[in-house]
Amino acid sequence: MEASQTGTTQDVIDVLTSDHREFEQLVAQITATADPAERRDTADQLIAELVRHAVAEEMFVYPAMREHLPNGEEAVEHDKQEHHELEVLMKRLEGLDAADPQFMETIAELRDVLRDHVQDEEGEQFPLLRANIPADRLISLKEKVEAAKNAAPTRPHPGAPNSALFHKLVGPGVGLVDRLRDRLSDRST
Repeated sequence: MEASQTGTTQDVIDVLTSDHREFEQLVAQITATADPAERRDTADQLIAELVRHAVAEEMFVYPAMREHLPNGEEAVEHDKQEHHELEVLMKRLEGLDAADPQFMETIAELRDVLRDHVQDEEGEQFPLLRANIPADRLISLKEKVEAAKNAAPTRPHPGAPNSALFHKLVGPGVGLVDRLRDRLSDRST
């Protein structure tokens, strides 16, 4: 079993926080290199990880937020809007050449939206989830989130609904098609 910072079994908040650190590292790698091929590969990896993370949150974390946080519905709607902004930016990034100056401008926009999203979650929502949801349920949510990330799409689909029902019914098929496209194009995910 993996241990969290408190020495107990890891829960969903530990996994999502770890994802956030990975996103920050990937953005830093993109901004630290001048090599367009390396930028592209790292951006593709960032996009895939962000999409998987967002889908898993929408499927399992947001319903828990609605149920357990005092302003849960408002927080979820705000987070879903940020997810949509990130998807639009990721879709734009997919279409840009990594040598184009707009590529780095889009990375900067994505970083800013992501930073705000992470601050909301880690500064407000995660502590409230820990305070209001039993530890065994948070561990159960971790398992569900990890399974969802494995089946989730790897590419942004900003026109698709950001809902748990959509992701549960259609997401695995979209994820399968995305992973096939990734393999056929040698996309880094």
